[in-house]
Amino acid sequence: MLRLVSTVLLRRLAAAIPTLLMLSLIVFVVLRLIPADPLAMMLPPNATPADAAALRHQLGLDKPIAAQFAIWLANALHGNLGASISFQQPVATLIGSTLPATLELCLTALLLSLAISVPGGVLAYSVVERRAEFPVGLGVVLMQSVPSFLWALLLIALFGVWLPVLPFSGRVGDGIPMPHLSGFLLVDFLLKGDWRDWLSTASHLVLPSFALAFGFAPLVIRVLRSSLLDQRNEPYVGVARLRGLSERRILWRHMLKNAALPALTMIGVQFGFLLGGALLVEMIFSFPGVGNLMVQAVRNNDLVLIQGIAVVFCALMLVINAIVDTLYVIMNPRLRKVA
Repeated sequence: MLRLVSTVLLRRLAAAIPTLLMLSLIVFVVLRLIPADPLAMMLPPNATPADAAALRHQLGLDKPIAAQFAIWLANALHGNLGASISFQQPVATLIGSTLPATLELCLTALLLSLAISVPGGVLAYSVVERRAEFPVGLGVVLMQSVPSFLWALLLIALFGVWLPVLPFSGRVGDGIPMPHLSGFLLVDFLLKGDWRDWLSTASHLVLPSFALAFGFAPLVIRVLRSSLLDQRNEPYVGVARLRGLSERRILWRHMLKNAALPALTMIGVQFGFLLGGALLVEMIFSFPGVGNLMVQAVRNNDLVLIQGIAVVFCALMLVINAIVDTLYVIMNPRLRKVA
């Protein structure tokens, strides 16, 4: 099994390399076509056209786009994504210091959304053709109609202002030193055995992660409900009933496993929207992640930083899709022969 998993994962990752190269080229070209001058942030107010031309030559911006992309790609393959114009720091360093915060937020939100959507999907299936079907369905639709940023504002108003029981700004409490280990504070404080700081970090994650989870969970609920409705007419369900198994056991031990496959695929596809929703949520909660960094880069016309973040996000999505495809093969024995 381990050999199969590694083989499938390596194949998926290898197949993603041409896609990443094409996406990198598209991002590179599009950013050079927009009417924004990155030199405006670097030149002093009294700079002459000769100074601008010299700086443009120094940065290689006077070369053809194909040559610029070749130089950038050669540097990127060595881990050099360029230097931020506004922050005057390497782009890789800036992304490396903020990406763990965003990933920690999104993974926490994903776990919370699964904790909500799996029982919610089973409940939505269990009330089919019953009186409770309409109110449960209405609740899912209403939940899906509220975007993540609005959930963030509602949660802040309720648990941060009206019932001030949870913090809603930053990543840790005031005066807590940030450990420089993995960047994932929940893991870092756990490794240090500092439970007070760990609880502070966890409390700061509650509201933003629930805001993302509430926006993501209804999609999984609806897909899981539809999958369970399809599974109830499968032959194995009829055989299980003939064997005298209870409906509850058939549902939780047999149907749910097969119904989870479409939901798993949907999670992989929609994870990009979860990352996109994290951008606004990070702004609302002053959460120091990649979303906040991207907003600052856009404000400052920092094309080098925008490009680095976009490429890293594309690579991250391709890796996530490869992992989801691998999990799909593991959970579906019929695909193991052709994987």
